[in-house]
Amino acid sequence: MAHKISSECISCGACADTCPVSAISQGDTQYQIDPDVCIDCGACEEGCPVGAIKPEE
Repeated sequence: MAHKISSECISCGACADTCPVSAISQGDTQYQIDPDVCIDCGACEEGCPVGAIKPEE
C-alpha cells in the first residue's frame, strides 16, 4: 500500500528529498507519489513538515 499526499501539501519538496526510491515528483498543483514505485517505507511521511502524507487506505 503506497502513501498519499493530501491537499494540505505546501509543495516544499521536503518529501521528495527523503524518498529513497524517487517515487515523489512535482505534479500540477502539488507533489505526488507514484504508487508503482513507492516501497511504503514512510520516510516521506516523517519528512513532511505539515503532515500532508498518510498511508493510503
